[in-house]
Amino acid sequence: MVTYTEDVTLPPSFTKPPWLVLVAAGLVGGLFSGVFGVGGGTLMVPLLLWWARMDQRRANATSLLAITPAAIMGAVSYGIGGVFAWLPAIFVALGSILGAQVGAWVLRRIPLVPLRWAFIAFIIASGFLLFLEVPSRESTFELTIPISLILLGLGLFMGVAAGLFGIGGGIVLVPALMVFLGQSDLAAKSVSLIAMAPGAISGSISHLRFNTARLRDGLWVALGAVLTAPIGSYISFLLNPRVAAVAFGVLTLVVAGNLIRAALTKPTND
Repeated sequence: MVTYTEDVTLPPSFTKPPWLVLVAAGLVGGLFSGVFGVGGGTLMVPLLLWWARMDQRRANATSLLAITPAAIMGAVSYGIGGVFAWLPAIFVALGSILGAQVGAWVLRRIPLVPLRWAFIAFIIASGFLLFLEVPSRESTFELTIPISLILLGLGLFMGVAAGLFGIGGGIVLVPALMVFLGQSDLAAKSVSLIAMAPGAISGSISHLRFNTARLRDGLWVALGAVLTAPIGSYISFLLNPRVAAVAFGVLTLVVAGNLIRAALTKPTND
């Protein structure tokens, strides 16, 4: 394990990508974030790898710097459209923060191979169920004690997944809210965007502290993401609920495919 200290210096390869390239990556990621209610890193990270010639660690860190403003702008846009599920999101966020700590504990004590395949199976099952079921957009959150506990559990699950396998929290949370709690795609995306902000802020501070990303790069990417996140949110409202559910189902299966490929190609030392 590599241990970082505060006096870590940026490597010589830490070049300064053109701002237009960074903004372009943010524009794509922000649009994706608004449409699907996820962080946008699913697209921003590969774009930063290809267009900005960043290494994997720097691309992940830079993407995270842009996720908070993109998520906030997307959540506000959903709120303007009449969907702002802030109270359920608080329960999810609390569970997610705890989940990140649990993930760190699990990483040191439990073999990850079976856990990894369990997460993959969950994502695949959620994706297929989205092809079969379309929750009504008329449904509303009734925050009872059992529902609150379920939201905490989903947040915990989401935090563990993100911490162990780099799975964006939204890719776990949105289908779970739609399939298992019968929430509309719009409400699920609103909860996801609001809930991911605290964890993204914490991660961003760590990356800046340890010099794994430049603030300058993150700000340019964030600028692009903030501009297009509201457009993505608007598109989400325009989508037919069936189309929205199928689109997210396809996204979950793509993510599951990437996880399976990583699991099969990574040397087994868990």
